[in-house]
Amino acid sequence: MLLQPIHGVLTTMMPDGQPQMSIVWVDYADEFVLINTTLERQKGKNMQANPKVNVLVIDPTNGVRFIEVRGEVAEITSDGAVPHVNKQARAYSHNHKQRFCGDIYPEEQQHKETRVLVKISPQKITTDAKFS
Repeated sequence: MLLQPIHGVLTTMMPDGQPQMSIVWVDYADEFVLINTTLERQKGKNMQANPKVNVLVIDPTNGVRFIEVRGEVAEITSDGAVPHVNKQARAYSHNHKQRFCGDIYPEEQQHKETRVLVKISPQKITTDAKFS
């Protein structure tokens, strides 16, 4: 399910202990769940302060199918983050958009934020009983 363009919900922890949830594009490679964000957004700040996260993905074709990944941030890096988000922009737009900044977000946004690739190491994976 994570090998196709699919939206998920990323849960991070705010400094006061409240959970914070964001809809994100989800990717998977080399045993890591990948999330692309910026250091300036709340989820980026939260993951820098507390590496424990949760990612929930619901099958868009069958709402009872899901996968939940409880994990820890293994790495936050700017290396490869822009090419990765551009690859995601192409996948999620079905090749109608080539670049994230300029095609989806305003071009000037890339100069205001530090784009990062977050690698999440799964600690526990839960699926519905019919997941295949």
